[in-house]
Amino acid sequence: MPLVLPLALLLGLACLLLLASPYPYLAPLALPALAGLALLYRKPVWGLLVLVALVPFEGLFAAAGGGGVTANKLLGLALIAIAGLQLLLRQLPAQRLRSNLWPVLLAFLACYLLSLAFSSDLGLSLQHLRQFAVGLVLFALSVLLGSDLDLPALARAVVLSVASTCVVALASASHQPDGRAIGLLSDPNYFALLISVAFPLALLLTLRAPRWPQRLFWLAQLVLLLAALGRTGSRSGLLVVLLTAAIAAWHYRDGVKHLLTRHLGWLILALAIVLPLSPALLPESFIQRLEVLTSLKSGVKSHADNSLARRSAYLVVGGEIIAEHPLLGSGPGTFPLHFARTGYAIAFANQPIPTQLFREAHNTYLSMFSEIGLPGGLLFAGLLLLGLRNCQAARRHWLSRGDPERAALATHFGLSCLALACFLFFLSVPSHKYLWVMLGITSVLRLQADDDAAGARP
Repeated sequence: MPLVLPLALLLGLACLLLLASPYPYLAPLALPALAGLALLYRKPVWGLLVLVALVPFEGLFAAAGGGGVTANKLLGLALIAIAGLQLLLRQLPAQRLRSNLWPVLLAFLACYLLSLAFSSDLGLSLQHLRQFAVGLVLFALSVLLGSDLDLPALARAVVLSVASTCVVALASASHQPDGRAIGLLSDPNYFALLISVAFPLALLLTLRAPRWPQRLFWLAQLVLLLAALGRTGSRSGLLVVLLTAAIAAWHYRDGVKHLLTRHLGWLILALAIVLPLSPALLPESFIQRLEVLTSLKSGVKSHADNSLARRSAYLVVGGEIIAEHPLLGSGPGTFPLHFARTGYAIAFANQPIPTQLFREAHNTYLSMFSEIGLPGGLLFAGLLLLGLRNCQAARRHWLSRGDPERAALATHFGLSCLALACFLFFLSVPSHKYLWVMLGITSVLRLQADDDAAGARP
């Protein structure tokens, strides 16, 4: 009751401000927005779930918002304000921010800021910092709210959001100039990254479904993800998914042996049907891109595959930057500027326009080593290795405790983190939201396992 009057005054003020603004038609939304803020204050972890679920739709929001204020930005700002207020009021204990990743991350940030101070282009570096800060905030929110987070619910949010964009991708792939599916994004490889992260989680939901109708539902999402991955024509996505599937098969090797023993005939029949049909189901451009890989033993030829030749050029330019600036790099976000100054930029430009000359390294590790320097690049790689180590330690602990459910969560979230770590070899996405959320989740998994082990000691 004491809050009724302040809330009413706040609602009235919000309505008046909206009526006086250039957008008076938004005034009726003040009441739902206030109710949403109240709900977010009571359950901030729900806001984190929604933010993760909105990642595949960011291209749609960017097109609708024109780069201005969008729904995910408003939600993110509200969640940051609420989490900060609850920390100040001690409604969320600061102890929740514990993570074994902080020392490595803070050392990396020190290298990052030193590189920023001596950047060859301060404007580009500040723009890179603004994007990078989003990932850091998501990491802090994941660590802070992770103990309240229902990990199966997070897996469902990721799988369903990515699968829904797969429907759009499959329906619109034929309308793309090269026939490659992009979902609601602008690049098929970025879309393949989302699918690669969702694949282990879809596999988890399929295997751990309590009843057969639910298992069939998640199996359908898994098939949808794989179908969309084939339509992206992403060789890196195919490689990452095959790697994570092989590791998952090793984790479930006892069940796989039992399956092969009981259903070997059905598996052979399925392979006999799928393998001959797979070339017809995949885009012809994807088949041609796979065939090019067989010629790599004789060297990369630009006339055979322009993409592979470009990536070779990125390695050459990145190596030159590292040789010139080994300690602090050339500055965050400056790789495209250095690449544009080389002859490779003109040789590989698709169109004779200036923006085609500025290209990312398409390799996050190469970007870190060349832009931040060797110490910063090693710390960034160490951060990812420590995150994977967290999942491995949590998996071993829960297996030793005879808890296969939690062991499966650690395994599959670790596989999603591994998929991200592998995909960073093919894309420059150091600020990707999935990356920093998954790093926060690995920290939470390790803390839960360590706390359980400490509680079990006499």
